[in-house]
Amino acid sequence: MNVAEFHDRLEDLYLPPRDRFSVVDVPEIRFAVIEGNGNPQGDTGAQAVKWLYSVAHVVKPLVKARLGKNFVDPPLEWLYWADNERDFTEGDRDRWSWRAMVVCVDWISPEQFDEAVAVAEQKRGPAPETLRLETLNEGTCVQIMHVGDYQEVGAICDRLYNEYLPQAGLKPRGRYHEIYLNDPARTAPDKRKIVIRQPVS
Repeated sequence: MNVAEFHDRLEDLYLPPRDRFSVVDVPEIRFAVIEGNGNPQGDTGAQAVKWLYSVAHVVKPLVKARLGKNFVDPPLEWLYWADNERDFTEGDRDRWSWRAMVVCVDWISPEQFDEAVAVAEQKRGPAPETLRLETLNEGTCVQIMHVGDYQEVGAICDRLYNEYLPQAGLKPRGRYHEIYLNDPARTAPDKRKIVIRQPVS
């Protein structure tokens, strides 16, 4: 999906209703990604986030030169998976595997991305082995906006998997997805915004 199409669908993709689950068709989107294991709020997750935004900030001048305007940092997104679905509903993040992601505009070439990584390495040292570009095609998804403490997400997942999806005749497909619309380090717990998304069939 190109930049114009992405911006045209920002509300559709990133601002779902707060009071109900909704179904959305998510197109192919390209991301810079890093993978890891364990609680994403731990040191490994924090380093992944720093790396992703270090590369994004190197890319910024390329976007500004082409579009003639500043590049707004994309939201941080995570895919999660685990051996047991209860690890989601019970919030046992130490047992999760994850992929941290930020959107990367489609016309940044792999060579330009590698050059941006090389520039970031000059400041941060060797890049994580899993840092790469990857296209995600989630297709039909169910999502909802949660505003509030992240500790409440487990209860929403319980409703999603044990109530909404069975009642709607839908099954989870692919990896559970969270999108953080503001920085938790700079946002009061009751004002944190997170999109909860699950691909379905």
